[in-house]
Amino acid sequence: MLCFEPNKSVVSGRGGIGKCDDPISVHSIVHSTIPVFHHALPSGRCPIFLRVLFPVPDSTHHSTTSHSPFPLPSNTTTRIVRTLVRFRLILSWTRQWRHDHASTTASMATVVVILLLLPLLPSTAHAAFPYFLACGAASNVSFPGDSPARTFVPDAPFLSSAGRVPAVTSTGSNTIPPLYAAARAAGSGFSYSFADPDTATANVSRVLRLHFFPFTSSSSVNLSSASFSVSVRDAFTLLSSFSPPRDGVVKEYFVPGDGSGEFRVKFTPDAGSTAFVSAIELFPAPPELLWRRPVKPVGALVDSSDVNAWPQQALETVYRLNVGGSKVLPANDTLWRTWLPDDPYFSSPRGLSEVNSTSTRIIYGTSIGYTREVAPDSVYKTQRAMNMTSQQLFLTPGPFNLTWTFALPPPAPGSDSDYLVRLHWCDYSVVTSAVGTGIVFDVYVAQRLASKDLDRNAADAAEQPNEAFYLDYAATAPTTGNLTISIGKSDKNDAGGMLNGLEIMKLRRAYNLNSAGSHGRRKKILIGTLSAALGVAVLACALLCLLAVLRRRRQAPTPAPEEKESTQLPWSQHTQDGSSWVDMSNASGAGMTGGLHRMSMQLNISLADITAATENFNERNLIGVGGFGNVYSGVLRDGTRVAVKRAMLASKQGLPEFQTEIEVLSRIRHRHLVSLIGYCNEQSEMILVYEYMEKGTLRSHLYGSEEPALSWKQRLEICIGAARGLHYLHTGYSENIIHRDVKSTNILLGDAFIAKVADFGLSRIGPSFGETHVSTAVKGSFGYLDPEYFKTQQLTDRSDVYSFGVVLFEVLCARPVIDQSLERDEINLAEWAVSLQQKGELAKITDPRIAGQVNDNSLRKFAETAEKCLADYGLDRPSMGDVLWNLEYCLQLQETHVNRDAFEDSGAVATQFPADVVVPRWVPSSTSFLMDDSVTDSGIANSKAFSQLSSGDGR
Repeated sequence: MLCFEPNKSVVSGRGGIGKCDDPISVHSIVHSTIPVFHHALPSGRCPIFLRVLFPVPDSTHHSTTSHSPFPLPSNTTTRIVRTLVRFRLILSWTRQWRHDHASTTASMATVVVILLLLPLLPSTAHAAFPYFLACGAASNVSFPGDSPARTFVPDAPFLSSAGRVPAVTSTGSNTIPPLYAAARAAGSGFSYSFADPDTATANVSRVLRLHFFPFTSSSSVNLSSASFSVSVRDAFTLLSSFSPPRDGVVKEYFVPGDGSGEFRVKFTPDAGSTAFVSAIELFPAPPELLWRRPVKPVGALVDSSDVNAWPQQALETVYRLNVGGSKVLPANDTLWRTWLPDDPYFSSPRGLSEVNSTSTRIIYGTSIGYTREVAPDSVYKTQRAMNMTSQQLFLTPGPFNLTWTFALPPPAPGSDSDYLVRLHWCDYSVVTSAVGTGIVFDVYVAQRLASKDLDRNAADAAEQPNEAFYLDYAATAPTTGNLTISIGKSDKNDAGGMLNGLEIMKLRRAYNLNSAGSHGRRKKILIGTLSAALGVAVLACALLCLLAVLRRRRQAPTPAPEEKESTQLPWSQHTQDGSSWVDMSNASGAGMTGGLHRMSMQLNISLADITAATENFNERNLIGVGGFGNVYSGVLRDGTRVAVKRAMLASKQGLPEFQTEIEVLSRIRHRHLVSLIGYCNEQSEMILVYEYMEKGTLRSHLYGSEEPALSWKQRLEICIGAARGLHYLHTGYSENIIHRDVKSTNILLGDAFIAKVADFGLSRIGPSFGETHVSTAVKGSFGYLDPEYFKTQQLTDRSDVYSFGVVLFEVLCARPVIDQSLERDEINLAEWAVSLQQKGELAKITDPRIAGQVNDNSLRKFAETAEKCLADYGLDRPSMGDVLWNLEYCLQLQETHVNRDAFEDSGAVATQFPADVVVPRWVPSSTSFLMDDSVTDSGIANSKAFSQLSSGDGR
């Protein structure tokens, strides 16, 4: 910066305004920059001349430091001054040269050429510049601690009519931050006009921050009651009937450049109210900040062609989070942004996540447009990740996600409801997955799958650990008003997922009909109108045809009664976020496919009835929480006590499990399978209703509660009942059904401890005739999961057998299947129990509460059966029918105290049913399957106590 005399405001070498701290001669400055000037310039006169021409009032310009990322351009006045100085210098130096005769003609010619070429030298003076205004202030307000530093200057020179817009000051200025001690306020409209002459960055968005801090002024103007609108360039409405909160707010926008040379911000008060502003920031966004990467539409409601026009629209920052880290203040961000901690928005159980950090240098791929302007190091150096070793994870049923929930205003008719969601990642680890090196995970935005099997390589943005990258998604606000972002584990590795930062920005469309994107919007409206008209016409034709058919049927003779076909379920045309989407039959490969028909409308229960039964889902009726949703107890209008399972909107499991559960339970009936009373999918809800199971889950009677200990005989009878239910699933249908999530929380107990298998959301149709397995993604619960299925992704009914074997040892030992508090060898119950069984030391971990009740022969046979269920390979495991036979035999040994050694049968698990075990009878596959209670369980009446879980561990 050229500096000539102390305490004078001068035009800097970068087009800015600065203060002289020390007098420096032009001779010394030019000598240090252009050596030829050392011999060509005289001394003494030029500094005095330049002092007279260059002073500029501080109040007409802003101030910044020389290391700002936004160089300051010259305005018209400065360019005129430079021209005058150039010619005045030529004249002055020519006269001095003639007087002194101290230079050669060549030296003088060099000086003249250099001076004439100075305007052509490379300069950043024409770049768009930042404005920092302290509205209503009389002096500068500086922030030297910012990096880069900022100085907010008085706003009067930029007001369109400063005399008509008074400045107001706070009566409590001692307690208010200096930047907000004054404001510009008026009962009529006013505007600010900023010169924006740079055409080189015409297509780069401008960052506009508006600061609002309401107070009661010394002139009795109460800004807390202000209500007003803000618009930009007569094209974008940024705020409408806006009333700032009492503790103040900063609204941030990204407004596209238009090359017009002017940027105008207009404030319009509502009728009888006041408009005000406390401070304004305006500067060009770095080119790499926005629209450098493609935006990926998420969901059917986002028009991909419309997304292409988004760079011509404005954006409003709604949320900006430093995930896993602390608050990042403007002083620590090169663009003076604030990043909030994610804790208030993280809606998953804390135990399922862990916070990671790194001290290693973050790598930015500058060749593809990644710099610290996108996000600072402090954002990428912290992250929230899945805690794959958490004990809570192993007790959590089914798959889980890390989810963040954000409150958004429900979209009003005709208003903008589109959002740009930016997610930031930095993969610290080096792990090997099925797709390469790096953590692989799934991303969900607004309850929709946004990216499948994402990793730093798939993102095409980062190739090595500690390299930052981000992705942009286009989403539509759900009708519920809450937008969720979830990270889920991929099927291709076990490392889970992570997230470092996120930003949510609302699209603000131009209201000028000639603005970009309006044609697409009008086209949508036209298409929507034509579609509605066509729909009405089709409906009218359908009604006419229906009337004609009914009339003909009245005239025709009544046909002989025939067997009715199963009625298809007319699924409500709503998904989790209320969007229109039908054809649930192909919802997910994880559910039932092909073999099951739709269920009858007789199962449908209105949302009003369910709400009344649960007292509007009152928290005191909450009896369980799981991956699918919450479980409530309730009473229907007819007095039937029920359990109501309500899906969470953010649940990854929701839709396919909801459909599968209904399809399975509406087609099969068995004494030892939980029965479904009905379902509801009104108003985007997914609700399942079961009859209530009085005794709760099997697990709650084994450990973790104050329930009395079950006797050994009760435990055997419960295992036998559950085995009967699973055996019927595997054999009692034209195509065998594999449960896939057998565990102690999915075995429910009714009166007299009758066991029923529950939760069929993960069930699959087994292999067809001639096939050995079904290839499918791994799903289930840790600790119960078949290792062969986990490794090969080949599912058979022997996977259920493995899980049931874990349950058998859980029943015997009364401890969690995964217990992180124990020694390493004892953490996994299945592995620990098998090792002790093979050593003949299983009694060491048998539940001491039943130690004196168990017949030795019964115990040995029971342990042998459980061990065979846990064989490494499915072919070596018994069928569920074989398991059932052996459990019946264990009960006989316990009751009769047979004195022979139970190990005489240990050569192979028995393959024949005892005489009193009835094989389910077969019926044609086109009808529902019912087990006659008198056949299956003679002497035991059919209980109405069916339900979903009543503990916090089930789905």
